Amino acid sequence: MAVSRWAIGLVAVGLAAGALMQSAAAEQIKPRTFSGLCAYDAQSKRLASDQKPDPNAFTAAHRTLPFGTRVRVTDPKTGRSVIVTINDRGPFGKGRVIDVSLGAARALDMIGRGVIYVRVEVL
Repeated sequence: MAVSRWAIGLVAVGLAAGALMQSAAAEQIKPRTFSGLCAYDAQSKRLASDQKPDPNAFTAAHRTLPFGTRVRVTDPKTGRSVIVTINDRGPFGKGRVIDVSLGAARALDMIGRGVIYVRVEVL
């Protein structure tokens, strides 16, 4: 009797662990998306090493996403999208969720509009 209870307990623990691992894997695969206002930064900021960043690079600023995170920014109005890398903190303007570099703004064709509504998907 003791062996069968032990075996049943071991199987139950294994099944529970498998379910947790599948849940964690599904969370990693499922992309996180959010929407809001997006602006672009037309000015070059100085880096700590006194080198100017490339304004044509596809980079962005976000308040909380870790540096190096890649996100797809899509303008639902035009259907244009770009993939940018988070390398700065911000935006600090009310209602904005992301600021993109000048190069990314050109690709999104948002230069004339200034601030646009976007959908952001964490890749």
